[in-house]
Amino acid sequence: MAILSAARRAALQLPGALQIPLRNIWQLVLRASSAGRPRTKGFRYLLRIAAEKAIFENQIEVHDLPPISHYWSNTHLRPILEVHGFSNPDQFFLENVKKSVLESTPGNIRILSIGSGNCDTEIRLAQSLRNDGLNNFIIECVDINERMFERASVLARSLGVYENLEPMIADFNSLKLLGPYDAVIANQSLHHVVELEHLFDQIDESLKESGRFIISDMIGRNGHQRWPEALVIVNEIWDSMPQRYKYNKQFKRVDDKFVNWDSSGVGFEGIRSQDILPELIKRFPFEFFIGYGNVIDVFIDRSFGPNLDPDNPEDRTFIDNVHKIDVSMFEKKELTPTHMLAVLRRNSYKGNCTIWNGMLPADCVRRS
Repeated sequence: MAILSAARRAALQLPGALQIPLRNIWQLVLRASSAGRPRTKGFRYLLRIAAEKAIFENQIEVHDLPPISHYWSNTHLRPILEVHGFSNPDQFFLENVKKSVLESTPGNIRILSIGSGNCDTEIRLAQSLRNDGLNNFIIECVDINERMFERASVLARSLGVYENLEPMIADFNSLKLLGPYDAVIANQSLHHVVELEHLFDQIDESLKESGRFIISDMIGRNGHQRWPEALVIVNEIWDSMPQRYKYNKQFKRVDDKFVNWDSSGVGFEGIRSQDILPELIKRFPFEFFIGYGNVIDVFIDRSFGPNLDPDNPEDRTFIDNVHKIDVSMFEKKELTPTHMLAVLRRNSYKGNCTIWNGMLPADCVRRS
């Protein structure tokens, strides 16, 4: 893996025009003779695992996004969340974990985090639980990347919550859970899972009756590509927007035409993101669901988002107008969301599902 990591670092220093052919060659190697769903065994799977580790081994800020993304979320997403008593994903996880703990039988509390990486969310969750007077809990943190756990251990020790975290180095595509868990959380990790069915079945079997499966994740097309109906809108915007918005920071080039890039070709980024919501619906009743985002993703991500300045009125207006397109198309049922916040329960749950904009989980599954 060290060789792969060094090769990746060297590749990132190349001009964007040279990075693209290298990525295409890598995708051809991984996809040759492997039509259909990606496999979780064999040499190509090991290459994906190695690539995934190399991508994240030096990422200290996994969820870092450009300032324009925070403008959009604070202006358009946060007001929706605040109606439901939280304003960001950390508060969303905390409030729902606390609900599960309060409804659980007394005793030691076990929380599972799927794909916890540097454990930033888990450490903040542990701090909040301790501030609320809870000490008898363990957050089991599952990830495949040892380097990320090393960073997590240092941070957890410095903040006094080390004893509340239990790292588990494992591949969640073949994970065997022991349970029972008071809550399971997944923060932007499920779109890296190949064996969704296996993982969801394991969670269903190991979650307490009072427990909650709490998720913040991406549910759009595999590889975070645009579906055809969204691609039409993106291309129309692209043709009329300022040239300065078209610089691709990640590939260090100007994209005169929008490239519908498949991010799943190297590691596991968005490998089966379009299957997450349908597979969850098959197994769990929903207590809470908000679906959001679609066309806006293109203009607030790490590639093109840095081109827009939240202090520039023109840029803010542009983002506001793209957001309006998404909301309008949701209402017309011509687009489906690419992101969700969701709380799922065991089958014994008979309560209602809190939703936004009239969109039930089933309404947010794209129909072919």
